[in-house]
Amino acid sequence: MQTPQTNPLLSLSPLDGRYKAKCEELSPFFSEYGLIFYRLRVEIEWLKTLCNCSKIVELSAFKSSDLQSLDSIIDKFSLEDAQRIKDIEKITNHDVKAVEYFLKEKLEKNSDLKPLTEFIHFACTSEDINNLAYALMIKDSRDKVLLPVMREILERISVLARSYSEQPMLSRTHGQPASPTTVGKEFANVAYRLKRQLNFIEGSNILGKMNGAVGNYNAHIIAYPEIDWSDLTKKFVSDLGIQWNPYTTQIEPHDYISELLDDFARYNTVLLDLNRDIWSYISLNYFRQSIVSGEIGSSTMPHKINPIDFENSEGNLGLANSIFNHLSTKLPISRWQRDLTDSTVLRSLGSGFGYSLIAYRSHLRGIAKLELNTEAIDRDIDNCWEVLAEPIQTVMRRHGIEKPYEKLKELTRGKEINQETLKAFILTLDIPKSSKAILLELTPRGYIGDSISQANSV
Repeated sequence: MQTPQTNPLLSLSPLDGRYKAKCEELSPFFSEYGLIFYRLRVEIEWLKTLCNCSKIVELSAFKSSDLQSLDSIIDKFSLEDAQRIKDIEKITNHDVKAVEYFLKEKLEKNSDLKPLTEFIHFACTSEDINNLAYALMIKDSRDKVLLPVMREILERISVLARSYSEQPMLSRTHGQPASPTTVGKEFANVAYRLKRQLNFIEGSNILGKMNGAVGNYNAHIIAYPEIDWSDLTKKFVSDLGIQWNPYTTQIEPHDYISELLDDFARYNTVLLDLNRDIWSYISLNYFRQSIVSGEIGSSTMPHKINPIDFENSEGNLGLANSIFNHLSTKLPISRWQRDLTDSTVLRSLGSGFGYSLIAYRSHLRGIAKLELNTEAIDRDIDNCWEVLAEPIQTVMRRHGIEKPYEKLKELTRGKEINQETLKAFILTLDIPKSSKAILLELTPRGYIGDSISQANSV
């Protein structure tokens, strides 16, 4: 039985309560457990790097095979280990130092590795460990959890673009009837936008540093002046899969995090825009939503099937972007060589990604329920002949007819126009027969430009 402290009904955040099942894959990365795990990993990898440096003679006796037990600390890391570190932190009141002491405890129990204990956290400031821990958790969560779902959204929208490439649809600019398009072309617009942002996110550089208290290798050089610390730490950071940042203060300046979050926020904004458009098309009855057995749309109106998935997605994207936007503008700013304001706000990274993941999955649920209502779409476009005022006045311009725009404006603006009205007008035009024939054959659903080929090209 759950205790009151662990019951999700008492969670302060919906990420750990109502929506936990929709974003729990991020917990191993952005939870307190995840942060401790990544800190410990960085500490161990740094210790191994020092042991493999031939110029640190005090560690020359240690070979790679001797250090395998260090890897087992990471491989076997458990909640109990994380709790032990938290217990140590209650005494130290310092979270990174608690990781160092935990690792010392582990090595002191191993007679072969005990001599290594004072080289744990050697020449490090806490931020050497933290910046790389956050870099790794961002990289791993992006690559293993977030990007796969974001790519799935892109693929699903691309499929809709191709599937509906030939379905004509009345456009609406300013909410008013406008030149026709196809349903597929409108999905293709979004697919292209999302793909651009995904390219930015996938190609973003994740940076890290390992250069001491203020970025100058002060302690490193005093202890071992013969070592090229810049070269050593560059290799160390790079071997973690992180790009080395050679110029920092005490902290890696977080510019890359700001850039990455801006990329995520733009992806989210494009998706939010699509959510609103689909919501509106559902209200026009252009899309129906498949019925889910047992689901209730309204507590009082039994007929309703509400677009709740798109509304949920929109709301959570807004929350995510609020967090991302604050982090993006705050993180690159630090007083002098450092202050701690970044430390506290970085802990909300997981919240931004959590709300994003909830939104992505809600959107996927929503588009899986969509059914195109061709009757409603066809009815609207077939009854909107006034949209042909644009091609008629454009052909009139080509043939030098005076004031074509004004003439079509007088004919169509605010008036009900049908095929016969336009036909009668076209017959009065002093234009070549070939052009007149094209205009007489034109219908709203045939006036779609190259929308089909664009839709099929995403």
